Amino acid sequence: MAEAKKTAEKKKKKMTSAEKQAKQSEKRRIRNKAVRTHLKTSLKRLRALGSRKEAEAALAQAYSALDKARKQGNIHARTASRQKSRIALAVAKLP
Repeated sequence: MAEAKKTAEKKKKKMTSAEKQAKQSEKRRIRNKAVRTHLKTSLKRLRALGSRKEAEAALAQAYSALDKARKQGNIHARTASRQKSRIALAVAKLP
């Protein structure tokens, strides 16, 4: 009798598909937020630099962050391309 009671207590309630989808969406939201935050930070750091030498080193990191965000689907491919072009022009204008 005691064994039957223990197995009944151990059984988990089955998750509905809506609950599963909500759980998956929350995981994705957190992951996507981290990627977007990293991307924005790398772009802000690049724009804050004053010399071309420093900016060119940070440019590679910004390109990498943009490519990763594009690859993961956080931003559209054209958006990544446009931002890469704009930051390259901004770096080229630096003294």
